[in-house]
Amino acid sequence: MQAEEKKDKKKKVNLNSRGVTDEYCLRERPKEDPAKMKNKVSTSQVSGKKRPWSWEHYLGEEVAIAAPLRLFTEYQSFPHGRNSFKVGMRLEGIDPLHPSMFCVLSVAEVIGYRLRLHIDGYSECYDFWVNADSPDIRPAGWCEETGHKLHPPKGYKANEFNWEKYLEACNAQDAPKNLFKAQNSTTTTVRFQVGMKLEAVDRKNPCLVCVATVADVTDNRFLVHFDNWDDTYDYWCDASSPYIHPVGWCQDHGRPLTAPQGHPNPEHFLWEEYLEDNGASAVQSQAFCMKPPHNFQVNMRLEVVDKRNPMLIRVATIADIEDYRVKIHFDGWHEKFDFWVDSDLPDLHPVGWCARTGHPLEPPLTQTGLSDLKSSVTQGVCPTPGCRGVGHIKGAKYTGHHSAFGCPYSDINVKKEAVLPDRLGGEKQITFVPVLFVQKTKRLCAEDEEDGKEEEDEEEEEEEEERGHRDTRAMLSGYEGASRLRGRYSSGPRSAAQALVKSEQRDDPSAQGHKLLSPLGKRGRLPSRLAQSTKYLRMKEEEEEVEVNSMMTEQSGYEIRSQPRPHNQHILALLLLLLLLLLLLLAVVVVLVNVPACSEPGGKSRE
Repeated sequence: MQAEEKKDKKKKVNLNSRGVTDEYCLRERPKEDPAKMKNKVSTSQVSGKKRPWSWEHYLGEEVAIAAPLRLFTEYQSFPHGRNSFKVGMRLEGIDPLHPSMFCVLSVAEVIGYRLRLHIDGYSECYDFWVNADSPDIRPAGWCEETGHKLHPPKGYKANEFNWEKYLEACNAQDAPKNLFKAQNSTTTTVRFQVGMKLEAVDRKNPCLVCVATVADVTDNRFLVHFDNWDDTYDYWCDASSPYIHPVGWCQDHGRPLTAPQGHPNPEHFLWEEYLEDNGASAVQSQAFCMKPPHNFQVNMRLEVVDKRNPMLIRVATIADIEDYRVKIHFDGWHEKFDFWVDSDLPDLHPVGWCARTGHPLEPPLTQTGLSDLKSSVTQGVCPTPGCRGVGHIKGAKYTGHHSAFGCPYSDINVKKEAVLPDRLGGEKQITFVPVLFVQKTKRLCAEDEEDGKEEEDEEEEEEEEERGHRDTRAMLSGYEGASRLRGRYSSGPRSAAQALVKSEQRDDPSAQGHKLLSPLGKRGRLPSRLAQSTKYLRMKEEEEEVEVNSMMTEQSGYEIRSQPRPHNQHILALLLLLLLLLLLLLAVVVVLVNVPACSEPGGKSRE
């Protein structure tokens, strides 16, 4: 009886830790029915007794206009077909955090015309959303057909992975080829070939134009890679992109060109020498055909994916414009949540896109809605105004949150990007050396520690929030090798002076003020390369899904058993030294004894 009672208690504890009774509980994403999940996302702050929200009524009240359909690209506009992807289907696609990698993916969730994709073998924290017609997804077997390298799930070897056996082992089916949008092939693939050089804007540091290489080509798109940097800065584009330029563009337009990492003379970089040394050729200037600026206007309305909570699409307004970018403002929300995006980003949609595709639309935040949410704070809902507790700062692994620590919109999280440890950190090289000057590591690390004290305090509080739920997450982890791996990687072995990390620009108000480098516009000053040495790639430590103390105990015990004691080593060394001295002394004695014996016969003969 006692044993049964103990089992019942354990079950109750597990259920409580998985539930939502604790105010600081992190709710891990359960395996929910898609219809229920859709209802959860679509639940709004508007009371059921009031008139349902509509674009027609809202535009009339605000005396606003919707962005015309002609301003949107093919991937932003209304789709021509239905989304027929099903949860569990397998496919291949690009990892958004490693754009050079095609991975094995599975459909984890379907809402309207959008898919939440999971990278097989890794944590749900790395899940990401795409539209069903995204050019970044391909049917199973596409990599093998086109000669691309497919990165298999964790635990599988690339040269041994087989789709047929994998699908059989997973009891799953691959997504039919007719579900994927047919890609258009143009002359771009002829003009842009793998290995060709060009100059390109660093999208994470828009003030930099760097030496770059065409690393891959698929259909009418190609992959831009920055020489001697890791692939986290790569991006896909086509010949009309405003971020790419022919060799010599910086010199012709008076712009500073950032040389490759580790270049012996970066301040006097010469394209002619670099191309000759690398045996490479430059992309012809005729291959570039920059598209005209967009025609969006300030105050136009549209529907936009919330980048801080990608499972949601909100009513939005264009707050500001540049030639190729727009500033997005979510109606009813504070301006601190505004952000800049490219005008052709697939996450921008015309008015009515959600209704047409069956995706829930988050209406504008109103004062009535705010008062309703404030009254629900006492019931354990997120205290951040406007937030309903949906989503989490750590990604898709959690469906919701109850405190400011997990809220994507809280003051402690809104000023920083969501940082995840690199899922490939354990498989690739990682370094935390500051940019360019290794000799200044200690001083710069001290400066970095002072600047990061506030963030460390926040992380400590967040760790306290999650400490009680480690066992639950370990129990619920459904994927082998799902523990998070740390760090970024470099493309090959590098010395300490070469293992550098490029800094990433944050989305703060000052950063948003940077203008895109284009042929037309004021000349921007390039930050000194010396100043870059103080920038670090801050990697957030992830909690392990095992008992930390037990691991430390086992590790220390192993070290004690495997290594001899230092005291015994010293005694052994002394004994060996004494033995050598005795042998030396014995040799001297033998020599001294034999010398007189050898001289006696000589003396007698002389007599």
